[in-house]
Amino acid sequence: MEFAEGAPCWADAALPDVEAGKRFYGDLFGWTFDEGAGAEYGYYTQAYSDGRTVAALAPDRDGRTPTGWTVHFRARDAETVASTVQDSGGRLLVEPLSIGPFGTMALAADPEGTVFGLWQAGTHGGFETRGEPGTFRRAELRAHDTTAVAPFYASVLGHGVADLGISSAGGGAPARFLVHFAVTDCAATAEAATRLGGRVKEEPSDTPCGRVAVLADNQGAAFAVHQG
Repeated sequence: MEFAEGAPCWADAALPDVEAGKRFYGDLFGWTFDEGAGAEYGYYTQAYSDGRTVAALAPDRDGRTPTGWTVHFRARDAETVASTVQDSGGRLLVEPLSIGPFGTMALAADPEGTVFGLWQAGTHGGFETRGEPGTFRRAELRAHDTTAVAPFYASVLGHGVADLGISSAGGGAPARFLVHFAVTDCAATAEAATRLGGRVKEEPSDTPCGRVAVLADNQGAAFAVHQG
């Protein structure tokens, strides 16, 4: 799958217990998982839907990555985009780092401190499918000051900003990215998440983009499910 510069191309979750995460997302979305990479790659475990890579889970160990889901954006040159992040008022949490033959990653934060990733593809290009049930649908930024962060993302993501939904975080809520996964029935998925030990943070509701619910998994990582 090809991705435009700055478009969301990957999502992964840092979790205290990867095995518990595999049980939750395996039951909720029907994902299967590989055996996980070794210590040199942080025990990174890829998730599959119908044999195609759709996400990954990794143990939350070093504290550099916040617990929960992180959205990664396509960068043809991670060093250049990382410089743009800093020049535009953001900061780097992890400088561009080569991940063997798979690609180069960086972790950054916007002016409000919201964390996101950059991915320069090597042998790992990102999502092999998206928009189908149980796969990535869209990335939504919930910001405190949307007018302040919008120019930042326009500079960093370029034309890819068109793939980013920006909305208000609301009073008291932290600024963050929400990963939206496509589902066929938003309410049924919310019920299943609760049954599996997660919880509903925002009940299913109609939006201009479709019917959406915000959930938390069995370890508290927030994500959204998106019907329509």
